[in-house]
Amino acid sequence: MVPENRKLIAAGAVALALSGCAPAGYDAADYGGAAAPAADTVVATPSPVAGSASAEAPQLSAEEATTELTGTRVKRMGEVIENEDGFVLYRFDDDTNDPAKSNCAGDCARVWPPALTTDGKPRLRGVDPALVGTVTRADGTKQLTVKGWPLYSYVGDPKPGTWKGQNVAGKWFVIKPDGTKNLTCLPPVSKPVAPPADDATGETAGSDYSY
Repeated sequence: MVPENRKLIAAGAVALALSGCAPAGYDAADYGGAAAPAADTVVATPSPVAGSASAEAPQLSAEEATTELTGTRVKRMGEVIENEDGFVLYRFDDDTNDPAKSNCAGDCARVWPPALTTDGKPRLRGVDPALVGTVTRADGTKQLTVKGWPLYSYVGDPKPGTWKGQNVAGKWFVIKPDGTKNLTCLPPVSKPVAPPADDATGETAGSDYSY
Protein backbone atom coordinates (compact mmCIF):
# COMPACT_ATOMS: atom_id res chain seq x y z
CA MET A 1 0.00 0.00 0.00
CA VAL A 2 1.26 3.47 -0.88
CA PRO A 3 1.40 5.79 2.17
CA GLU A 4 -1.12 8.63 2.04
CA ASN A 5 1.57 11.32 2.14
CA ARG A 6 3.26 9.76 -0.91
CA LYS A 7 -0.07 9.79 -2.74
CA LEU A 8 -0.45 13.49 -1.99
CA ILE A 9 3.08 14.25 -3.15
CA ALA A 10 2.52 12.32 -6.40
CA ALA A 11 -0.80 14.06 -7.02
CA GLY A 12 0.81 17.43 -6.41
CA ALA A 13 3.61 16.63 -8.84
CA VAL A 14 1.09 15.69 -11.53
CA ALA A 15 -0.90 18.87 -10.95
CA LEU A 16 2.26 20.95 -11.13
CA ALA A 17 3.30 19.28 -14.38
CA LEU A 18 -0.11 19.88 -15.95
CA SER A 19 -0.30 23.50 -14.81
CA GLY A 20 3.14 24.05 -16.31
CA CYS A 21 1.69 23.07 -19.69
CA ALA A 22 -1.08 25.67 -19.72
CA PRO A 23 -0.60 28.23 -22.51
CA ALA A 24 -2.36 31.11 -20.73
CA GLY A 25 0.21 33.37 -19.10
CA TYR A 26 2.97 30.90 -19.82
CA ASP A 27 6.61 31.57 -19.12
CA ALA A 28 8.39 31.64 -22.48
CA ALA A 29 11.39 29.93 -20.88
CA ASP A 30 9.22 26.84 -20.35
CA TYR A 31 8.77 26.44 -24.09
CA GLY A 32 12.28 27.01 -25.41
CA GLY A 33 15.55 25.47 -26.36
CA ALA A 34 15.91 22.34 -28.45
CA ALA A 35 18.76 20.01 -27.59
CA ALA A 36 21.28 18.81 -30.15
CA PRO A 37 19.88 16.11 -32.44
CA ALA A 38 20.86 12.56 -31.69
CA ALA A 39 21.60 11.28 -35.19
CA ASP A 40 23.74 12.11 -38.20
CA THR A 41 22.30 13.88 -41.21
CA VAL A 42 20.96 11.76 -44.07
CA VAL A 43 18.89 12.56 -47.14
CA ALA A 44 15.45 11.04 -47.47
CA THR A 45 14.59 8.82 -50.41
CA PRO A 46 11.16 9.90 -51.63
CA SER A 47 8.36 7.44 -50.90
CA PRO A 48 5.56 7.02 -53.45
CA VAL A 49 3.51 10.20 -53.54
CA ALA A 50 -0.07 9.94 -52.31
CA GLY A 51 -2.73 11.79 -54.24
CA SER A 52 -2.79 12.89 -57.85
CA ALA A 53 0.61 13.18 -59.48
CA SER A 54 -0.53 13.77 -63.05
CA ALA A 55 0.55 17.42 -63.10
CA GLU A 56 3.98 18.75 -62.33
CA ALA A 57 4.21 20.24 -58.84
CA PRO A 58 4.33 24.06 -58.68
CA GLN A 59 7.77 25.56 -58.16
CA LEU A 60 8.56 26.72 -54.64
CA SER A 61 10.70 29.60 -53.47
CA ALA A 62 13.56 28.94 -51.07
CA GLU A 63 11.41 30.36 -48.25
CA GLU A 64 8.48 28.06 -49.04
CA ALA A 65 10.36 24.75 -49.14
CA THR A 66 11.08 22.65 -46.05
CA THR A 67 14.60 21.32 -46.57
CA GLU A 68 15.37 19.64 -43.26
CA LEU A 69 13.61 17.50 -40.65
CA THR A 70 15.34 17.07 -37.31
CA GLY A 71 14.24 14.71 -34.56
CA THR A 72 15.21 16.27 -31.24
CA ARG A 73 13.87 17.16 -27.80
CA VAL A 74 12.53 20.39 -26.29
CA LYS A 75 11.83 21.32 -22.68
CA ARG A 76 8.66 19.90 -21.13
CA MET A 77 7.40 18.39 -24.39
CA GLY A 78 10.25 15.98 -25.10
CA GLU A 79 10.45 14.38 -28.57
CA VAL A 80 9.60 16.60 -31.54
CA ILE A 81 10.44 17.15 -35.20
CA GLU A 82 11.78 20.56 -36.17
CA ASN A 83 12.28 22.11 -39.60
CA GLU A 84 15.47 23.76 -40.84
CA ASP A 85 14.62 26.94 -38.92
CA GLY A 86 14.13 25.08 -35.64
CA PHE A 87 10.32 25.38 -35.57
CA VAL A 88 8.34 22.49 -34.12
CA LEU A 89 6.10 20.58 -36.55
CA TYR A 90 2.56 19.29 -36.01
CA ARG A 91 0.01 16.79 -37.28
CA PHE A 92 -3.75 17.39 -37.76
CA ASP A 93 -6.47 14.99 -36.63
CA ASP A 94 -8.68 15.89 -39.62
CA ASP A 95 -5.97 14.58 -41.98
CA THR A 96 -5.50 10.89 -42.76
CA ASN A 97 -2.32 8.86 -43.01
CA ASP A 98 -3.53 5.72 -44.81
CA PRO A 99 -3.86 6.95 -47.45
CA ALA A 100 -2.06 10.21 -46.70
CA LYS A 101 -4.29 13.24 -47.25
CA SER A 102 -4.14 16.87 -46.15
CA ASN A 103 -7.45 18.50 -45.22
CA CYS A 104 -5.97 21.88 -44.26
CA ALA A 105 -6.26 24.49 -47.02
CA GLY A 106 -7.21 28.16 -47.42
CA ASP A 107 -7.05 30.11 -44.15
CA CYS A 108 -6.18 26.89 -42.33
CA ALA A 109 -2.96 26.61 -44.34
CA ARG A 110 -2.15 30.25 -43.61
CA VAL A 111 -2.28 29.51 -39.87
CA TRP A 112 -0.72 26.06 -40.25
CA PRO A 113 1.77 26.35 -43.14
CA PRO A 114 2.32 22.93 -44.72
CA ALA A 115 5.88 21.59 -44.88
CA LEU A 116 6.22 21.81 -48.66
CA THR A 117 8.92 20.15 -50.74
CA THR A 118 10.09 20.19 -54.34
CA ASP A 119 11.76 16.78 -54.43
CA GLY A 120 10.74 14.94 -51.26
CA LYS A 121 14.38 14.76 -50.19
CA PRO A 122 14.82 16.81 -47.01
CA ARG A 123 17.99 16.39 -44.97
CA LEU A 124 17.16 14.17 -42.00
CA ARG A 125 18.61 13.99 -38.51
CA GLY A 126 16.98 11.76 -35.94
CA VAL A 127 14.12 10.84 -38.32
CA ASP A 128 13.95 7.42 -39.99
CA PRO A 129 14.11 7.89 -43.80
CA ALA A 130 11.73 4.95 -44.22
CA LEU A 131 8.98 6.96 -42.48
CA VAL A 132 9.34 10.10 -44.64
CA GLY A 133 7.17 10.56 -47.72
CA THR A 134 5.08 13.13 -49.54
CA VAL A 135 1.43 13.79 -50.31
CA THR A 136 0.09 15.88 -53.19
CA ARG A 137 -2.13 18.70 -51.95
CA ALA A 138 -5.24 19.98 -53.75
CA ASP A 139 -3.21 22.85 -55.29
CA GLY A 140 -0.64 20.42 -56.71
CA THR A 141 2.14 21.18 -54.22
CA LYS A 142 3.88 18.33 -52.42
CA GLN A 143 3.84 18.18 -48.63
CA LEU A 144 6.22 16.16 -46.48
CA THR A 145 4.77 13.37 -44.35
CA VAL A 146 6.05 11.21 -41.51
CA LYS A 147 4.42 7.79 -41.27
CA GLY A 148 1.82 9.15 -43.69
CA TRP A 149 0.88 12.19 -41.56
CA PRO A 150 1.26 15.56 -43.34
CA LEU A 151 3.54 17.99 -41.50
CA TYR A 152 2.80 21.61 -40.59
CA SER A 153 4.34 24.47 -38.65
CA TYR A 154 2.24 27.01 -36.68
CA VAL A 155 2.31 30.78 -37.16
CA GLY A 156 1.44 31.18 -33.48
CA ASP A 157 4.83 29.83 -32.39
CA PRO A 158 6.86 32.94 -31.50
CA LYS A 159 10.31 31.40 -31.88
CA PRO A 160 12.14 28.14 -32.66
CA GLY A 161 11.60 25.35 -30.15
CA THR A 162 8.20 26.60 -28.96
CA TRP A 163 4.98 24.56 -29.26
CA LYS A 164 1.99 26.80 -28.63
CA GLY A 165 0.10 24.84 -31.29
CA GLN A 166 -0.22 21.83 -28.98
CA ASN A 167 -3.91 20.81 -28.60
CA VAL A 168 -5.20 23.82 -30.54
CA ALA A 169 -8.86 23.14 -31.42
CA GLY A 170 -8.34 19.72 -29.86
CA LYS A 171 -7.03 18.58 -33.25
CA TRP A 172 -3.43 19.76 -33.57
CA PHE A 173 -0.58 17.98 -31.85
CA VAL A 174 3.20 18.02 -31.83
CA ILE A 175 4.43 15.12 -33.95
CA LYS A 176 7.19 12.79 -32.78
CA PRO A 177 9.92 11.40 -35.06
CA ASP A 178 8.00 8.11 -35.30
CA GLY A 179 4.85 9.89 -36.56
CA THR A 180 2.83 9.53 -33.35
CA LYS A 181 1.33 12.40 -31.36
CA ASN A 182 3.41 13.72 -28.49
CA LEU A 183 0.99 13.92 -25.55
CA THR A 184 3.64 14.41 -22.87
CA CYS A 185 2.36 17.91 -22.17
CA LEU A 186 -1.28 18.59 -23.04
CA PRO A 187 -2.55 22.14 -22.39
CA PRO A 188 -6.28 22.84 -22.39
CA VAL A 189 -7.91 23.08 -25.82
CA SER A 190 -7.39 26.57 -27.25
CA LYS A 191 -8.28 28.55 -30.37
CA PRO A 192 -5.75 29.09 -33.15
CA VAL A 193 -4.32 32.52 -33.82
CA ALA A 194 -5.90 34.62 -36.56
CA PRO A 195 -4.64 34.07 -40.10
CA PRO A 196 -1.99 36.57 -41.20
CA ALA A 197 -3.26 39.61 -43.07
CA ASP A 198 -3.81 39.06 -46.79
CA ASP A 199 -0.92 40.62 -48.69
CA ALA A 200 -3.22 42.04 -51.36
CA THR A 201 -6.03 43.46 -49.19
CA GLY A 202 -4.43 43.78 -45.76
CA GLU A 203 -7.52 42.09 -44.30
CA THR A 204 -7.60 39.24 -41.80
CA ALA A 205 -10.26 36.59 -41.30
CA GLY A 206 -12.73 36.72 -38.42
CA SER A 207 -12.15 35.20 -35.01
CA ASP A 208 -14.41 32.15 -35.37
CA TYR A 209 -12.21 29.43 -36.81
CA SER A 210 -12.37 25.72 -36.17
CA TYR A 211 -8.98 24.70 -37.58
